[in-house]
Amino acid sequence: MLARYGVPGEREAGFDALLSALERSDDAPSTVRERAAALGRHVADSLSGLEIEQLRAARTIADVGAGAGFPGLPLALALPAARVDLLESRARSATVIERLAQAAGAVNAHAVTTRAEQWGAAAGAAAYDVVTARALAVLAVLAEYASPLLRQGGVLIAWKGARDADEEAAGAAAAARLGLELHSVRAVMPFPGAHRRHLHVFEKVAPTPAAFPRRAGMARKRPLA
Repeated sequence: MLARYGVPGEREAGFDALLSALERSDDAPSTVRERAAALGRHVADSLSGLEIEQLRAARTIADVGAGAGFPGLPLALALPAARVDLLESRARSATVIERLAQAAGAVNAHAVTTRAEQWGAAAGAAAYDVVTARALAVLAVLAEYASPLLRQGGVLIAWKGARDADEEAAGAAAAARLGLELHSVRAVMPFPGAHRRHLHVFEKVAPTPAAFPRRAGMARKRPLA
């Protein structure tokens, strides 16, 4: 699996430690914790993002709504030269992320207990080459979360399942208002049996309008499109 994405074999120990720590973590915010299942559904799925060139080259990454730490923690292990900030609004989940990062030796991964909107209006403004989001929200909402965090030329990578024409149209319309445009949609098969998985990539082509980020919660309550 690691060789598929050009990750050196000596980093395998970190992934093994991550999976072991997750399996022992009864408080992890995921129903998939058993080692064999987590290897595919969490680790391999997370590493599929490395099919995107901009992610492989990134030096600053923000994982929005990080949950139990995916895709952020596997990406931190695969990209040790990059700083990976895992944004998670729930303090308990952020504590789990820090524990898993420590167990895996992912010294470049950091849990930030905050909402994306708040971080984008503070230290995270225009601070990242890449924003990642996995199973978090519709594309229009993700675009609003990501735009304030991205530097010019940076990209949002959204992990999604089956394609939805209405969601994609709304996402493109919201992106246009936020200084983003669709770069590509990549079908991926991270592990045997995986199906209908896609990575949606949006590039930041213009500054984020001054009205954004809106206050916390507004992106979900009143999507732009």
